[in-house]
Amino acid sequence: MRLALLGGTFNPIHIGHLYIAEEVLISLKYDRIVFVPSYRPAHKTVSNMDDPQKRLEMVRLATEGREEFIVEDCEILRKDTSYTMDTIEYLYHRYPVTGKIGLIIGEDLVPGFPTWKMVDRLLKEVEIIIAYRTKREPFPYPVQVQYIENVVIPISSSEIRARIKAGKAFRYLVPDAVYQYIREQGLYQNE
Repeated sequence: MRLALLGGTFNPIHIGHLYIAEEVLISLKYDRIVFVPSYRPAHKTVSNMDDPQKRLEMVRLATEGREEFIVEDCEILRKDTSYTMDTIEYLYHRYPVTGKIGLIIGEDLVPGFPTWKMVDRLLKEVEIIIAYRTKREPFPYPVQVQYIENVVIPISSSEIRARIKAGKAFRYLVPDAVYQYIREQGLYQNE
């Protein structure tokens, strides 16, 4: 099975995340996309009010009914800083993977990629897949990289959180089940 990893805080998951997963699935012919919400991301700070279990539930709600989308809670169960290499090792042991696992990253992460833990080993274990955000960033390593030709959806989780806190519209930026969950749980109103 050809597998690609889409990791992140997903705080909250939104239509941009789902669209990128679908684009990789279709354009690069992957069989499954694995969504892995991080417990504590290595290169990002999260609010004191952050609840990894609620982020995980939103990812589950967003991907429900799509057998091509798998949700893994391995990083949340580790309850520690999330490192991609640890997750890649886990996925190789957990699933019958054909070839290398695809690692989907936004081009906004490319400049900081050299600071990732065990980066040289990671590059041997995965195929790098880069989604456009604003421009094509040259990858800082001499490895084959796949750039997907995605439509840029100018949306971010931080913008959605800010909109919720300010009482602005956000309903159609997230899947309906996620919208309902955010409303029921009162998420992001006091951040």
